[in-house]
Amino acid sequence: MATPLSISSNSLLLSRQCHRPSFPSTSFKGNVTVLAPNPSQILSLKLHQNRKTGKQQQLARPLVVLNQTAATSSEAVSSERFRLNNLGPQPGSRKRAKRKGRGISAGQGASCGFGMRGQKSRSGPGIMRGFEGGQTALYRRLPKLRGIAGGMRSGLPKYVPVNLKDIETAGFEDGDEVSLETLKQKGLINPSGRERKLPLKILGTGELSVKLTFKARAFSTAAKEKLEASGCTLTVLPGRKKWVKPSVAKNLARADEYFAKKRAAAAEAAASEPAASP
Repeated sequence: MATPLSISSNSLLLSRQCHRPSFPSTSFKGNVTVLAPNPSQILSLKLHQNRKTGKQQQLARPLVVLNQTAATSSEAVSSERFRLNNLGPQPGSRKRAKRKGRGISAGQGASCGFGMRGQKSRSGPGIMRGFEGGQTALYRRLPKLRGIAGGMRSGLPKYVPVNLKDIETAGFEDGDEVSLETLKQKGLINPSGRERKLPLKILGTGELSVKLTFKARAFSTAAKEKLEASGCTLTVLPGRKKWVKPSVAKNLARADEYFAKKRAAAAEAAASEPAASP
């Protein structure tokens, strides 16, 4: 049987003095002794017990070291370790589910909180969303945007506009091509979001002093007149065709063929009239 250990106060004082650090001279005005470590007495007990013989070490019970800082108050710290059998939620964090239909004494027994009769007490899908008991629902009382010319997307931009004055200051030389890609390289436009899929349109604000080759989806009337007067080359890019049913596409092709023949006949008749007049 292991004998109890006796520790004197002088040995504890010497151990604390040995562990007291020496700090250089600084501008710190506080108490330097507070920063010194405070070794616990249990650590010294463990050191004394390790000096016993091997037979006594086998008979002795292992010590449990409790970590307590000097700044905290002297509260009792549990020495029980975390195991799989003692893990559990915090008290009050879990609540039992309400048991319904287990008798009227429980409070939710007979009708389970759904009342005696009515549509909300029946089984099934219940009431549809937006239903207001039979009166005109809110989604039917509000006016709809049915009178806007062009529909809901009428206010959204359809092109990326660029004026002639901006092209003049961009530094283009004679014979250069002006398109959506070259304008991006020059830094005139930087479309983002929905505008990245929009085509280019040239507007007529300003004047142009160089002859350029334009490739755009659309030209304003003023821009077209100014560019043609300055000798620029205009190329109208085709747009994305709108999808139509095959039967409608067939009828449109037949109509184009019919009007093309009619225009050709009118041109031949106009060419033959001046020759027959002399």
